[in-house]
Amino acid sequence: MTIRVGIIGCGGIANFKHMPSLAKIEEVHMVAFCDVNVERAEKAKGEYGKPEASVYSDYKTMLTEAKLDVVHVCTPNISHAEISIAAMEAGCHVMCEKPMAKTTDEARTMVEAAKRTGKKLTIGYQNRFRKDSSYLHSICEENALGDIYYAKAKAIRRRAVPTWGVFLDEEAQGGGPLIDIGTHALDLTLWMMDNYKPKYVVGNVYRKLADTENAANAWGPWDPSKYTVEDSAFGFITMENGATIVLEASWALNTLDVGEAKTTLCGTKGGADMENGLRINGEDHSVLYEKNIELQVGGVDFYDSTGDDPADIEAKQWIDSVLNNTEPVVKPEQALVVTQILEAIYESAKINKPVYFS
Repeated sequence: MTIRVGIIGCGGIANFKHMPSLAKIEEVHMVAFCDVNVERAEKAKGEYGKPEASVYSDYKTMLTEAKLDVVHVCTPNISHAEISIAAMEAGCHVMCEKPMAKTTDEARTMVEAAKRTGKKLTIGYQNRFRKDSSYLHSICEENALGDIYYAKAKAIRRRAVPTWGVFLDEEAQGGGPLIDIGTHALDLTLWMMDNYKPKYVVGNVYRKLADTENAANAWGPWDPSKYTVEDSAFGFITMENGATIVLEASWALNTLDVGEAKTTLCGTKGGADMENGLRINGEDHSVLYEKNIELQVGGVDFYDSTGDDPADIEAKQWIDSVLNNTEPVVKPEQALVVTQILEAIYESAKINKPVYFS
């Protein structure tokens, strides 16, 4: 069986993640490419498309003409909901790049559309498929850490502000590092805890370094006049069961304590963190212990297999879920809660009060 896939948005994330991973799956035929910049769509077709593949500048036309099974939505956040819903209503299963949507209301309409149409919907949280994440999740499922009542979700860069596309545009994206990379750290943490019931959120958002001229930055200086989002955001999340999550997200922060898409978990039986590889800690027979989990396969000088790329594993399990009619690993209801919490952090910072969930 072959799966006819269409790509909507042929920019960076499609080229660096979605299309290369899909191209490795035998059952996948990428047969339609859509982008407002037709040259980008043509380039994507040339590199990844079947000979009969079509190119479009309008996604609505593509959904009408291309007879697709699956659509990957790789556009700015502002259009995630609109395009995903249209694709599901056109009979397609949808993989939407993270975050799920710009707002909670939009994310909720996506979940409702998936239920209404009976189509599968998943969100691109590929960090779940890293080796350390998969291992940690497996021991959490076994209750090895006990009741996890404190956690930290970390997405901190010292100076790595994305200067391309619309990353700095609040209108198009809905925010900066919180919604861009903080979303990965929060998704990992909620998934490990298997806790999707927030009670209230307190948030602080800062735009302190964005006006720096000629700033040191991984991708060259940013343009302060175009930098309309925060450079740092922090949230204190209390769950219904009393558990606490601290979320840290920044593209530019004067700190050496950096790390991206990492989680720290503290439970009644033990703890875990990703600060220096994956570490598990606890107490056994009145003695404290720390285990460093070795996830690399080595032992031969000329060969060291690190396993599959998380993006490849994500794409494979997603297509398998379509082929076998099973649930994808990332469920839309889970991604909705991530969006709810992110939006609440922004709102709390704006009104200078806690935001409660009804």
